[in-house]
Amino acid sequence: MNGRKGAWLDELTRPEAAARIAEGAPILLPVGAGAKAHGPHLALGTDRITARALADRVLHRLPLLAAPVLDLGYYPAFLNFPGSQHLSEPTFRAVLGEILDGFARHGSRRVAILNIGVSTEPPIDAVVAGRPGVLALHMRHLGLAARALLEVPDGGHADEAESSVMLALDPKSVRMAALGPAAPFTESAATGDSSRASAFKGERLLAARVDDIVDALQAAWPDLGNSGTM
Repeated sequence: MNGRKGAWLDELTRPEAAARIAEGAPILLPVGAGAKAHGPHLALGTDRITARALADRVLHRLPLLAAPVLDLGYYPAFLNFPGSQHLSEPTFRAVLGEILDGFARHGSRRVAILNIGVSTEPPIDAVVAGRPGVLALHMRHLGLAARALLEVPDGGHADEAESSVMLALDPKSVRMAALGPAAPFTESAATGDSSRASAFKGERLLAARVDDIVDALQAAWPDLGNSGTM
């Protein structure tokens, strides 16, 4: 389907989804905020866009079944920024747990959670603990080799790295005139210097992250086979 080895769950019919699950296709569950402040220059949906794009690129290489992006999560640092949406930690853990239980009820025995956020890491790890066959992949730890391309590798949020990714994925969504050194986080919901961003850097970061995701999944589940090329 569209050159993919895997498939998006929301693009399949009920019988097609049932067949994939019965065949043992692992589930890939992207988690990325659908509405979270990203400075004055990036859209609120930046995390959701990134999560969807990374998952789609992974589907071109591995025979996974990707669930729709879970776009509500635990983001306490953004409570006071208008438009940003947030769940309490207990609610987020409950929602994620019910999603995982639902996949298990339908016969899925392997689920990889692709997490785009930072504050979501501890609650995801807590939900995953004690659940055999469930992996947590946190984007903050993926594609680190490509960060050598960045002038400020540890810029933070809505920074050179994240802005570069969005210039590669959805350049029309980036407010170019607003790029620059971030004001204090409490005012801007950003850190670092986004003026250093470029689509070239973004593509390299995305490619490195996809490589790391594929490597991690094949290490955990060797039967996924050779990834081939994108």
